[in-house]
Amino acid sequence: MKKNILVVYYTQSGQLKAIADSILQPFRDCNVVFHEIKMEEEFPFPWTGDSFFNSFPDSFQQRPQRLKPVPAEILEGNYDLVLFHYQVWFLSPSIPVTSFLKSADGQKLLSGRPVVTVSGTRNMWILAQEKVKKLLKEAGAHLVGNVALVDRAANLVSVVTIVDWLFSGVKRKYLGIFPMPGVSEEDIRGAERFGRIIRDHLEAGSLGSLQPELAANGAVPISSFLLSVDQKGNAIFKKWVQIIDKRPAQRKFLLKLFNIYVVLALYVVSPIVFVFHNLTYPFWRKSFLREREYFQSV
Repeated sequence: MKKNILVVYYTQSGQLKAIADSILQPFRDCNVVFHEIKMEEEFPFPWTGDSFFNSFPDSFQQRPQRLKPVPAEILEGNYDLVLFHYQVWFLSPSIPVTSFLKSADGQKLLSGRPVVTVSGTRNMWILAQEKVKKLLKEAGAHLVGNVALVDRAANLVSVVTIVDWLFSGVKRKYLGIFPMPGVSEEDIRGAERFGRIIRDHLEAGSLGSLQPELAANGAVPISSFLLSVDQKGNAIFKKWVQIIDKRPAQRKFLLKLFNIYVVLALYVVSPIVFVFHNLTYPFWRKSFLREREYFQSV
């Protein structure tokens, strides 16, 4: 009997749809249904600086916004597996993704079903995945696997290329010398191997043992430095959101200050932190290895 696969995704640039198409290559003999998350009021692409940073508080605090309803024929379907694709905004799942996971339609689709999460991000996805885990659990879903595809360029290089992509809307080699932004075409094509692993476990009825094999095949790369930055960034972002939320009349001014903070943190503070991190890493390597084992699991 053919398996029924539901593919849920949100995309502005098309990158996550390309990742989904690659992972689905081994599922040609399955019945595949796509659901693209759509907002009542769409976010702009390309972004402007104001619109981008204005989304920070709601994104980080995971405040849902209104979605267009899921079509009835999709909502009433019977699915053996859900492939759930998402991106990260401000160290949290994007607002459309959060909105779907908290919606009645989203919870109806996910409740009681096995789910594999697939993220396409610049490089920091770990704590966003923890937030997605919690939302999936609240929806009654069963997380059985996770695949995290990232931009492999150096941290500061990827900042430059992603910013150009977000604010120009064009995926290009910035100034003709920087690498292409986002997940590389090679890694997108290579995601087909994760699809084969997922399909084999689905057909064998062994989704409970899926994640260790995905991890062993490079599905969840974890950098000790980026994990540390993710953890510290979440703590700092929480303070910024508290300040902004308490002063709604000053929101625009405070978001401009936050913009300046982000730039300084990325280009001034993070190189210093990177050097300090590498110098001290031997002292807490064992702790990181324990954390890595946890974050590579479901």
